[in-house]
Amino acid sequence: MTTSNTEKLSLRALIALVVGSMVGSGIFALPAAFARATGGFGALIAWLIAGTGMLMLALVFQTLSRRRPDLDAGIYSYAKAGFGEYLGFNSAFGYWAGCCLADVACLILIKSTLGAFFPVFGDGTTPVALVSASILLWAVHWLILRGVREAAFLNTVATIAKIVPISLFIVFVLFGFKADVFALNFWGGEGHELGSLFHQVRSTMLVTVFVFVGIEGASVYSRYAKNRNDVGIATVLGFIGVLCFLVLVTMLSYGVLLRPELGGIRNPSMAGVLEAVVGPWGAVFISVGLLISVLGNYLSWSLLAAEILFAAAKNGTMPAFLARENRNKAPLAALVVSNLLIQIFLIVSPFAEYAFLLALKMTSAMTLVPYLLVAAYGTKLALSGKTYETDSHERTLDLICGAIATLYAAGMIWAGGMKFLLLSAIVYAPGSLLFFLARREQGKPLFNLGEWLLFIVLVIAAFGGAYGLAAGTVTI
Repeated sequence: MTTSNTEKLSLRALIALVVGSMVGSGIFALPAAFARATGGFGALIAWLIAGTGMLMLALVFQTLSRRRPDLDAGIYSYAKAGFGEYLGFNSAFGYWAGCCLADVACLILIKSTLGAFFPVFGDGTTPVALVSASILLWAVHWLILRGVREAAFLNTVATIAKIVPISLFIVFVLFGFKADVFALNFWGGEGHELGSLFHQVRSTMLVTVFVFVGIEGASVYSRYAKNRNDVGIATVLGFIGVLCFLVLVTMLSYGVLLRPELGGIRNPSMAGVLEAVVGPWGAVFISVGLLISVLGNYLSWSLLAAEILFAAAKNGTMPAFLARENRNKAPLAALVVSNLLIQIFLIVSPFAEYAFLLALKMTSAMTLVPYLLVAAYGTKLALSGKTYETDSHERTLDLICGAIATLYAAGMIWAGGMKFLLLSAIVYAPGSLLFFLARREQGKPLFNLGEWLLFIVLVIAAFGGAYGLAAGTVTI
C-alpha cells in the first residue's frame, strides 16, 4: 500500500506512538508489583538491567531503521531477513499475540479501576466487567476502521493527557517522601544475602519487560514516517522519557508506605500510594488518569496488532486475506481477527487467579522472542559487515549494542521461567496454521529441515504446557 505525504506521520506522532504504547496499564501497577517482589535496592538493580538492555535494543532499532530502510514492517521484517520465513512468521505472530494480550491487560485494569468505585466490576473479570469490556473492544474497532491516521492523532492527544497525572503523582509523592520509610524498604526486608537479592530481582524481570513493550511502536509504523530517520530518533527519545517516569514512580513509592502495605495495595497501586500522601481524592485523581492512560494505551496496542498482521500478509508471510483493507485504508481483516482473539482471551480471563498479572507476564513472554530476533539480526548484520563498508568504527559500536541486547532478551526469557515458555508454546504452535495457509497459497515448500525441527519442538512444548494445565502443575 502506498501513502501520500499528507498521510505520513511526523516525528512528534512517532514519538507519541512509542510513548503511548509503553505508558499504559503497567506503570500504574508498578508500586505494588515491585513491592511484592523486592525492596529499593533490588528495584534499582532491576531498572539498571532493564534500562541498559532496552536502551541497547532501542539503539538496534535505530541502527536497523537507517541501514535497512527497505524493511518497512519493523520488528517482523528484521527477523525474516535475518533468519528465514518460519522464524519471521513466528516473530510476527508472537508480537501480534503479545499486542492482543496487552489489550486484554488494559481492559481488565480499566474495569478493576472502576471496581474500586462500583463493586459490580469487581477485579475486572466479573460478568458485568466482561460485557462492558467487550463493548469497548468493538467500539475501538469501529474507531480504527475510520482510518489509521485519525486513530494515530487521537493516540497523540491521549499520550499528552496521560503524562499529566503521572507527572503530578511524582510531584506529590516527592513532597510526601519519608527517608526513614525508604531506608526500611531499601533491602527488601530480607537482609543483604546475595541469593535473596538475586531472587528478588529475577521476580521483577517480566514486569520490567512489560512496561517497555511498545518501544518498537515507531518501527512497526515506519512505512508511515515522513522521514525514515525519525523512526530511530523517536524510538530512543521515547524510551529515555518513559524510563525516567518508570524509575521515579517505582523508587518514590518506597518512601511512602512500608513494603508489606505497599505490596498489598489493589491495582492500580499508584492510586493507593497517592491516597496515602494526600488523602482519598488522590485515589480518584489517579484512577481518572489511569482510565485516560489505559484507553490511549489500548488504542496504541490495537493499532500495532492490526498493523503487524497486515504488514505480514502484504509481505506473504501471513495468508493474503489478512491484507484486506476498507475504503479508509484501515486493515479491516487484520483488525477483525485481532479483536476476535482479544475477545477469546477476555472470555477465559475469569479462570485465571490473577488475570491482570497473567496477561501482563504473558505479554512480556510473547514479545521477548521477537525482541531477541531483532537484536540477533542487528548483531548478525554488524558481524557480516553488510552496509558497513566505510563505517568500521560504527560497526564495532553497533556490534556491542546488538550483542548486549541479544543477551538481555535471552536472559529475560530465562528469567521468566519454564511456565511462561510452555504457556507461550500453547499460543505459538496452533498459530503455525496461518503459516501453512500462506505457504499453500504461494505454492512454496512448507519447511526446511531446521524449521521442521523448530516446529516439532514447539508442538512438544505446547502439548507439555496443555498437559501441565490439565494436571495442575502449570497454573494460570
